[in-house]
Amino acid sequence: MTSGQTSAGELLHLIRSGQANTRAALQHATGLSRSTIGQRLELLNRAGWLRHTAGTSTGGRPSHQIEFDTTHACVIALDLETRHARAAVLDLGGTILAEHTGAMDIGEGPEHVLHRLASWLPDLIAAAGVSPDKVAGIGMSVPGPVDWDSGQVIEPPIMPGWDRYPLRERLQKEYAAHMNLPAEHPAPPVLVDNDANLMALAEYQANHRDSTSFVLLKVSTGIGAGVVIGNSLYRGIDGGAGDIGHIRLHDRSDALCMCGSYGCLAAVASGRAIAKELASLGHDTTSGRDVKRLLNEGHPDAVRLAREAGQRVGEVLVTVVTLLNPGVLMIAGDLSSVPFLTGVRELVYQRAMPRATASLHLVTSRLGDHAGLIGAAAMVVEHLYSPAVADTRLEHLTP
Repeated sequence: MTSGQTSAGELLHLIRSGQANTRAALQHATGLSRSTIGQRLELLNRAGWLRHTAGTSTGGRPSHQIEFDTTHACVIALDLETRHARAAVLDLGGTILAEHTGAMDIGEGPEHVLHRLASWLPDLIAAAGVSPDKVAGIGMSVPGPVDWDSGQVIEPPIMPGWDRYPLRERLQKEYAAHMNLPAEHPAPPVLVDNDANLMALAEYQANHRDSTSFVLLKVSTGIGAGVVIGNSLYRGIDGGAGDIGHIRLHDRSDALCMCGSYGCLAAVASGRAIAKELASLGHDTTSGRDVKRLLNEGHPDAVRLAREAGQRVGEVLVTVVTLLNPGVLMIAGDLSSVPFLTGVRELVYQRAMPRATASLHLVTSRLGDHAGLIGAAAMVVEHLYSPAVADTRLEHLTP
């Protein structure tokens, strides 16, 4: 990083990442003069983005530590599932300040769902004890492929009516209406991404930053994966990376998937598929959440089918492990149970090359049901405080 290119936003990146947290360290990292560092820090201070604390002394005058102030603003996170949704207000460090969960049928379409989600927000913001003008952005997690640039869901198998719908624009309008924002006060920016991606981002940042190749597999009503390579989400060309639920199994051409094809992994080993099998055995199951309930009760049919599903998923994960060589493979979602994990482990360690699994850690989610919310919030924070976006915002915040 050369001094001629180091903006205030780039200084903020050094501070947020912990690479430089004193004026001297910032000078050393950038080559900027002390006065220039001071000028650019003043921009960040006027925006309210920094806090200063006294460092430890080694005998001389203690250095002042410079940190990102995670309390100067907040973000709203929305986590949409097939049958329910969660909403939360979080600070910029990912701490949940207030949360609400309610029934929500994704099949009712985007207009109805977004209107209901937005109706939760005034009370939620009040419960968090924050001023509405402190909301810096809104992040939304959805169970379908998302084109990152447009924020649109693209051909989602389990989200009828959502294909290429203008989610960001509609949610901004709903937010403005429910918060009674005046016309001259724009709604905060809205960002949208796939649920497995955001869960992977949250779990990676919380507990696995030392892994340069991290894969999270979400198995609930459907099946999807999130991949973090070298500290960044890998989304593919148009958001389709990680959609492994629609990899075809050679021996199950009889299984009809919600995408319209036959033999997809999701049609055989997802929560919906297991629920269908359990229903044929006389159990009251229609979704992955119903399967989770029976697994928690130790129901023998559910345990057996979950282990078999884990084996089928493990067949596909052998290729994933061989291709990406991850340090961590995390199983998350409604089926992240011991029986399912056992089935996955059996196939992966049996069929993958020993070298590919020698350093592999096969684990389950640590953030649980909050992973999607925390990931959606992290997505917003990473975007708003990235160097380029931060510099643009500073131009407007500190004229």
